[in-house]
Amino acid sequence: MNECMERLKNGIITENPVFIMALGLCPAFAVTTNAVNALGMGISSLTVLMFSNLLISLISKLIPGRVRLPAEIVVVASLVTIVQLLMQGFAPSLYDALGIYIPLIVVNCIILGRAEAYALGAKPLPALFDGIGMGIGFTLALFLLGSFREIIGAGSFFGIPLVPEAYHISIFVLPPGAFLVMSFLVAAMQYYQDPNRGKKATVGPSLEEVKTVVVKPAPKPAAKPVPKPASNPGAAPAAPAKESPVAEKPAAASAPNPEAAPAAPAKESPVAEKPAAADLKEEKKGEE
Repeated sequence: MNECMERLKNGIITENPVFIMALGLCPAFAVTTNAVNALGMGISSLTVLMFSNLLISLISKLIPGRVRLPAEIVVVASLVTIVQLLMQGFAPSLYDALGIYIPLIVVNCIILGRAEAYALGAKPLPALFDGIGMGIGFTLALFLLGSFREIIGAGSFFGIPLVPEAYHISIFVLPPGAFLVMSFLVAAMQYYQDPNRGKKATVGPSLEEVKTVVVKPAPKPAAKPVPKPASNPGAAPAAPAKESPVAEKPAAASAPNPEAAPAAPAKESPVAEKPAAADLKEEKKGEE
């Protein structure tokens, strides 16, 4: 029983199909020009939702997975046809006012959505209460929309005049008025479900206060002194550092080598001897 009551509360408040889930907005805006039309549409949808959830839950194990959605549409369409014929016979004026929106209940996303999301895998009794809760939530949303629009726009309630004609705001009877009323009702529902409502909000510092705050750099940690290694009197003395052989190379190259052979004398250039041979020939010719 607790589960059934939870499904009722879920459909009316927690997951209201119009104010929270924003489903079924087309009929919600189109037929809510007055409270009578809103109630007629809401009760029709409630009836279809309630019985479609129950029937789909009962036959869920008999429906093959491949034809699941067509089977659900057949069930919903059969119920909508019954509601349409009953309304046409017992409330013809309401039937004429709602017009095409009665047959369009077949493709209402609320009905098919609940059939897919919940009724198909739930037991019959919780599925029935889920349909009742969603239907009541949808009817309540339509009734509030239609009532506010009729009172503000037409100055009447269920056809009873309440406000003089001079104070009528006719825009609320037109489509823009539906959006205006819807926005206020959604805001009220969100405020009601806000867990922090009524609590004082914590206000942070203003922009000017943030700009004037001087941020001081964090102090650097002091460097720790490196401990010196303790001298060990019993340790052997360190070996002297070896001289690098690279530094000895220039000295070895500059020192003379006594065992080396003496350097050969430089040969005279033959170019310098040619003038001497020419002089000797001239002297011999002069003697002859």
